[in-house]
Amino acid sequence: MVNWQGKRVAVVGLGVSNLAVIQYLLPRQDVITACDKKTPEQLGQRWHQIKDYPIDFKFGADYLSGLEQFDWVFLAPGLPKELPEIKALANTDVTICSEMGLFLELNPASTVGITGSSGKTTTTTLIGRMLGKEKRTWVGGNIGTPLLTKIADIAKSDWVVLELSSFQLEIVDHAPDIAVVTNITPNHLDVHPSMEAYIAAKKRIWQFQSSEQQVVLNYDDPITRAMAESAPGQVYWFSRQREVDQGAFVRDGEIVLRNVPPAASGEKILCSVDDIRLVGSHNIENILAAAAASALAGVSLEALTSVITTFAGVPHRLEKVREIDGVKFYNDSIATSPSRAVAGLRAFVEPIILIAGGYDKNLPFDEFAQVIQEKAKAVVLLGAAAAKIEAAISSQGSQVPVYRVEALEQAVRLANDLASPGDVVLLSPACASYDMFQNFEERGDRFRELVGSLVRRIAE
Repeated sequence: MVNWQGKRVAVVGLGVSNLAVIQYLLPRQDVITACDKKTPEQLGQRWHQIKDYPIDFKFGADYLSGLEQFDWVFLAPGLPKELPEIKALANTDVTICSEMGLFLELNPASTVGITGSSGKTTTTTLIGRMLGKEKRTWVGGNIGTPLLTKIADIAKSDWVVLELSSFQLEIVDHAPDIAVVTNITPNHLDVHPSMEAYIAAKKRIWQFQSSEQQVVLNYDDPITRAMAESAPGQVYWFSRQREVDQGAFVRDGEIVLRNVPPAASGEKILCSVDDIRLVGSHNIENILAAAAASALAGVSLEALTSVITTFAGVPHRLEKVREIDGVKFYNDSIATSPSRAVAGLRAFVEPIILIAGGYDKNLPFDEFAQVIQEKAKAVVLLGAAAAKIEAAISSQGSQVPVYRVEALEQAVRLANDLASPGDVVLLSPACASYDMFQNFEERGDRFRELVGSLVRRIAE
């Protein structure tokens, strides 16, 4: 345990996670400097949360200068670790840490950690509900309230379920007891210097495990399947495409658990795929991953089945907003990468009016464009990446009509005008939201509002 008294600490980047670090440290020591590239005015409400704290502040362009003078530097998850000022700390006595690194070091409970390019939140929520049926459970990490603020209330007998992004994993050196990797596809290459660096960050979820701990990997993904060769823990699998020796899989339309102690010695059938309420084949993979991990944590087969057959989804993830005159509107704002949007498109058999576009994370749109050609009736594009997506669609020789608009309001109205009874209007952007919104949640909430306004307009 660190004796914080008298330690000089810099907290770099004033996002949600580092606010939790400041709140944790305030009662324990008195030499904290909060640093952010934004000015207090740009920080807005966040500045009002911390402006009266008894700490020092450094704002503006030189917010990274002088970090070598501190004993500890806490980095916000999304801060590029390749910045010269950050890389220079490797040659000093400064300890680089993060909110998640500190939490994992302090956490007394058994832990399940989930990462991947897509499916993290749904899988995390499923596991949280499965464990919560029978155990005192805390869910956090990349979702909800940072659990560092709850650390005093977490007991050794509890379970913690953490969604972990690549940014959170980059500088941790503690592993969860059970690690889950849902899949790996290109993402966040606007921050990670390469695909190799992105994969390396994801591997850290299991890299520090002992031989007694477990990792649950996607057998159907070649990148995650290859991780088994170097994983130090016990490897379990999930697969939608084949039977696995130990883990969860689909056979003849049923969810099967095989050799996953202590819940299943031998083979157990949990339920039929037809009993699943979640939309999309990719969500079957999330259920398989959650079932395998929760079984390893000791959850009963009855509790697993109960959650699998009743869970209807998480907001902004293929969330059905409503049906208007035979047209169904779905909010998939979480689809901030092309691979995620591809999964959304493939979830439907109905003709799709797709709303896509947003902040460009330097990811390829080739496969996305191919699936648009197969699945979409029309595409409405907006945001900074609109031209890039349109070019990718055009390169496929696609005959799908493409429309460009300036704002989400226009996109929803146009999509509604283009749709016929039996169609689906799908917001699945394939891009981040930062060019127009603070985050994907705000974008999804606005989509819901706009669909609601369509109902009122039609009623009038």
